[in-house]
Amino acid sequence: MQGSKNDIVAQLQKDILLWEGFKPPPAGTATIAGLEAVEAAFPNAVFPTGAIHEFLCDVAEHAAACNGFIAGLLQALMLHGGACMWIGASRKLFPAALSLFGVEPDRIVFADLKKEKEVLWAAEEALKCGGLAAVIAEVRTMSFTESRRLQLAVEQSKVTGFILRSDARKLSATACVARWRITPVPGAATAGMPGVGFPRWDVELLKVRNGQPGSWQMEWAGGGFNLVDESEAEMVLPFETRKAG
Repeated sequence: MQGSKNDIVAQLQKDILLWEGFKPPPAGTATIAGLEAVEAAFPNAVFPTGAIHEFLCDVAEHAAACNGFIAGLLQALMLHGGACMWIGASRKLFPAALSLFGVEPDRIVFADLKKEKEVLWAAEEALKCGGLAAVIAEVRTMSFTESRRLQLAVEQSKVTGFILRSDARKLSATACVARWRITPVPGAATAGMPGVGFPRWDVELLKVRNGQPGSWQMEWAGGGFNLVDESEAEMVLPFETRKAG
């Protein structure tokens, strides 16, 4: 009886989101402009949706860069009117900044919890809701068992999950489809234009299930990702050698 009641509630939650226009993207595929080089590292050269991706964020600067990169991924996942949830206990993200990556902030449901131990529980429940395009959860650590529970949830709902881990000192095996590390690099200013250039990252796929790990330098410009070639990347001075004034 309890199982039947839970099934009815879960279906009602899904129906309400669909009635409100929150439609999930097709599972298993995602077309992400400019990310073809990275997608080639995955089986069948397809970015896996309906799966859990793990991102390592060692310091605050890396977390900010990771947020930007994930926002670019969300643009593709939410093209068909989907919504997503962003769950954490100490959120630093400025919602209005998501518009830079083509994501409407009002399509993101933020859940700010008091205790971090509640974040993974809330993420698991959110990942069961097939009306969402994606779920992002910010945690310090995650065990294999916890990651397995999340993966089981998305296998039923086909929702894509992004787990941002801020403590990478005690890494262990997880059930995630991929482990990423996103770090910021200086952007290249456009000739004759003021400013610091477009957002740019070093993108590392540390582990890929049935795929090939690799690293790339990517830039967000023109409403999408762009692969930075090696010659252009070498022309940009690192932070340590830049001078102000």
